Amino acid sequence: MHEMTASQIDAIHQKQKAYFASGATRAITFRKQQLKKLKQAVLDHQSELEAAVWKDLRKSKEEFYITEINVVLSEIDHHLKNMSQWSKPKRVPSPYFLFPAKTSIYHQPYGVSLIISPWNYPFQLLINPLIGAISAGCTAVLKPTPEVPNVAAVMEKMIATSFAPEYITLLQGGIPTNELLLQKQFDLIFFTGSSRVGKIIMKAAAEHLTPVVLELGGKSPCIVDKGANLDTAAKRILWGKITNAGQTCVAPDYLLVHQDEKETLIKKMEQQMTEMLGADIQKSPHYGRIVNEAMFDRLAPMLQEGKVRAGGVSDKSDRYIAPTLIDDVPETAKCMQEEIFGPILPIIGFSDFKEVTDRIQSHETPLAFYYFGNRKKGRQIIEESLSGGACINDTLMHLGCQNLPFGGVGNSGMGSYHGHKSFQAFTHQRGVFENVQSLDPPLRYAPFKYFGILKRLL
Repeated sequence: MHEMTASQIDAIHQKQKAYFASGATRAITFRKQQLKKLKQAVLDHQSELEAAVWKDLRKSKEEFYITEINVVLSEIDHHLKNMSQWSKPKRVPSPYFLFPAKTSIYHQPYGVSLIISPWNYPFQLLINPLIGAISAGCTAVLKPTPEVPNVAAVMEKMIATSFAPEYITLLQGGIPTNELLLQKQFDLIFFTGSSRVGKIIMKAAAEHLTPVVLELGGKSPCIVDKGANLDTAAKRILWGKITNAGQTCVAPDYLLVHQDEKETLIKKMEQQMTEMLGADIQKSPHYGRIVNEAMFDRLAPMLQEGKVRAGGVSDKSDRYIAPTLIDDVPETAKCMQEEIFGPILPIIGFSDFKEVTDRIQSHETPLAFYYFGNRKKGRQIIEESLSGGACINDTLMHLGCQNLPFGGVGNSGMGSYHGHKSFQAFTHQRGVFENVQSLDPPLRYAPFKYFGILKRLL
């Protein structure tokens, strides 16, 4: 693996700082041109990306389109449609005693941004934040993970042939390159990955007082209450878990189901497994693989931590772990103590809803929260709990709603993006007070002869 040198990174950083300082990225017409260029680049390289993601993750082109390509193209179109309005200074009310002054919020780009992405959705989680950076008027240094080398290579070519490196550039490398990048003073760092690495990013950013957006993860609970539509719940929960072979930061991490519904739900989920992926799941063209042997070795022992109700099969030579439902899982099990990030779903029965809330509260704030049952009760539970995002009677789908912010809380992240929030993530909202010169009452000036009048006005 080729690592960047300190001098190379310094040169790129200095070029981007100079380019941003030139003002070239600020014009709305320029930003729109670059977004259109990015969209065309995605379309031009789509077939190469499909081949690359199959090599790295065995992800089908259909799943890749739904979860990555379409997300990016839709986000670009959304920004092209709205960024002119988002960028305009916004008038806000002024206190009456300051008349005739005006107050406004200006939206100005932070500057040179660093975007570091993970391996699980390697295209979408690098390019989606980039859309926000372009839309806001920033420059960007892109750093994909080396865990998906084929996708990273195609993205590097796509960026290099579409943009000047002083504006947008993609750097390859591993931890040494990341460490050198984090020594530089960027104007914003956008990181998607684990909570462990998120703490490293935040610590490095603190040295320069650099703002950060951290999109992390956590143990996202899924609740199936008494009276839920079990056919719908089985299908949607399983889909949320098997997408990308469970390697999704908002995948249902563990399932809490009412005891009266538990056995029926398990049977329906097992049936759905066959309907979606066939009798021999390992041969399905629509089921992915674990990213590497290290992740496989972390996940495989979890198959033994409870009673396997469905799945349980693994093949290290193929990096294959079947979608697995496990029951009778002790609280001390590894799969209940850390984010699984794989196709294994522990199932826990409950009879009293307080058992659910107590269990959820024993974990850090999750990135997602899923409830199946009465919608009114679902809304009440969401009011009384905390998570990055949530769905009632569905899983994962909140990610596809551009008008919803996506982001975590505490251990699951900091800051949010998607749609307008992506524009705001890379934008400083600058408060501007604008007064006239012709009118200047003496109320505020020493020696405060009119303090009594001023006090009444205030």
